[in-house]
Amino acid sequence: MRWVTWERVGIDRMGSAWLIQRHIDPEAVFAFVPRGTQPAPELGEPFDIPGARFSHHRGRATFHSLLAGHGLKDPVLERLARIIDEADTAQDAFVEPASVGLDYVCRGIQLTAVSDDEALARAFLVYDALVAYLASEAGPGLGAAP
Repeated sequence: MRWVTWERVGIDRMGSAWLIQRHIDPEAVFAFVPRGTQPAPELGEPFDIPGARFSHHRGRATFHSLLAGHGLKDPVLERLARIIDEADTAQDAFVEPASVGLDYVCRGIQLTAVSDDEALARAFLVYDALVAYLASEAGPGLGAAP
C-alpha cells in the first residue's frame, strides 16, 4: 500500500512510517508532498496530515492514532508512543528521558539526509535500536517484534 505524508519528515512522521512498515504494512511505500498540501486520495493513505484519519488527535501524536487504529496493544510500542508524544507535542511535564534525545537525533537526520526516503532509512535504524532497548528493559516476552 502507498502511504503519503508531508515532506521534510520529523520525529512523528519518522516514527509513524517505522510503525507502518514494521507492524502494519511490511510492503509500505511512502510518498511525500509539500507541507500544507492535502493529498488526493489516489496518492495513498495520508498520515500525520491535519484532517487525516491517522494524524494528531486529542493532543496525541500520529503514532498513537496508528496504534489504536490497527489494534496494536504492545507495552513497548505504547512507551515509544509516549516518548514521541513528549518530543512532538506540547507537554506540561516530561517523564520519558529519551524524548529529548530522540528528537535531537531525528532533527539531525532531517538536516543531513538528502531525501525523505534516506531520512526514513536512517530513522528506521534508530527506531529499531530504541525499540530493542525498550524491549530489553520491559523483560522477556514484552518485545515489539514485528
